[in-house]
Amino acid sequence: MVDEIKVPSLRLVAWELTKACNLVCKHCRAEAINKPLSDELTTQEGKAILDDIISFSKPIIILTGGEPLMREDILDLAAYGTERGLRMVLATNGTLLDDNWVKELKKVGIKRVSVSIDGASAESHDNFRGVSGAFDKTLEGIEALKRGGLDFQINTTVTKTNLKEISDIQKLAIKLGAIAHHIFLFVPMGRGKDIKEEVITPKEYEEILSWLAEQRKRAIIQVKATCAPQYYRILRQKAKEWGEKVTFETYGLDAMTRGCLAGMGFCFISSTGKVQTCGYLDIECGHIRKEPLSKIWKNSLIFIKLRDKSQYKGKCGRCEYWQVCGGCRARAYALTGDYLSEEPMCLYQPKHLE
Repeated sequence: MVDEIKVPSLRLVAWELTKACNLVCKHCRAEAINKPLSDELTTQEGKAILDDIISFSKPIIILTGGEPLMREDILDLAAYGTERGLRMVLATNGTLLDDNWVKELKKVGIKRVSVSIDGASAESHDNFRGVSGAFDKTLEGIEALKRGGLDFQINTTVTKTNLKEISDIQKLAIKLGAIAHHIFLFVPMGRGKDIKEEVITPKEYEEILSWLAEQRKRAIIQVKATCAPQYYRILRQKAKEWGEKVTFETYGLDAMTRGCLAGMGFCFISSTGKVQTCGYLDIECGHIRKEPLSKIWKNSLIFIKLRDKSQYKGKCGRCEYWQVCGGCRARAYALTGDYLSEEPMCLYQPKHLE
């Protein structure tokens, strides 16, 4: 079976450097805590991972957490990845950033920083993030990025609570000078399992993704949807409505993006070395301490199944948009217990099923 399924290029790796975090966000996938786990990967193990990655691919490495700035050797690891020719980027809550951090991050080759903002005001953001004053500290961190000339984007997780604020958050991102606004559709994993009522409805999903497609057309700021693969189906449908020439295979695909990239061009490495299809799909596909990522990426049965359309169930397995969408595997797992089931939040009915 391994030889029958084409192994795609690994283009993105999200590396959870640590479980430690200074915030207690309600939706936290990582179920982050206030200190590192005792068995987190060592500096040498981390460098070995980067060596292995460069031996078979050249992906963007997203240094994430927890809060990655709480990892003592983050600068060493970032510098090593840069020296090996990898593009290193950082995902942070922004509250720890200051002028010195920005200076050091630039020095070790960090190319872009994503900062999470989940509310248009201090009240809504701090409520989401679980710590009073987080919003103001995040804005201070963004100002440090601006002073230091380090590109940044704003990441926003969409839930019932902040759904009506998304437009205002995007206006804030533009005002702050972000080069992009990435919207993440909430997946109830980690601490998020306790707030499943925050998952928006399929109709609301369709509406917010249609709105995002409109923002993309306006081109005021670069926008992208994550954990919302049906966005790339909607982009193609919108293009036809706008009278634009549509190339089915390519229209609407931003660089590095398919829809659900789990196992298709993306993987996740936990702070202790567990490899997953993504951070939200908590199923072990292999372990760095047992075998290198190069072998896991090629041989993991879970990755292989995700690359095989015949394995998908329900309408996802019969949908003409599978190649550009694929449905969110993590959301399918979170809400049905089966990562190969159809995307539970998609309203679209494949043409031959109508």
